Amino acid sequence: MYKNVLLTAAIFGALAVALGAVGAHAFERILSEKMQKTYETAVRYQIYHSIAIAILGILLYLKPNSQFQWAARLFTVGTVLFSGSLYLIIFLSHQQIAIPTLIGILTPLGGICLITGWIFLALGTRKI
Repeated sequence: MYKNVLLTAAIFGALAVALGAVGAHAFERILSEKMQKTYETAVRYQIYHSIAIAILGILLYLKPNSQFQWAARLFTVGTVLFSGSLYLIIFLSHQQIAIPTLIGILTPLGGICLITGWIFLALGTRKI
């Protein structure tokens, strides 16, 4: 399990750095200020949770428990839903495509997953 968690952290981290660089250089001229801030939020939350997932991978190697496993799962799903939906909203807005309601629901659902992941991380620390 820990190897998959570390791999996920590495992929999410690499993507966050790449997307951040693209946003800083290519998108600053084509996105509105509001969309730039939304993009920065997506990248920031992705990198934060990439680091958290990496820490969980290490914890799962050293002291495996189900709470850490759930935290890693929730951080992964939460990052995809939260940051991914923001990236999609920015893309659709830039293309002047109507944003389906479902996409707008994914962002807070992702946030709930992230919060729940932190709770599971806290619960898991009681077992070490």
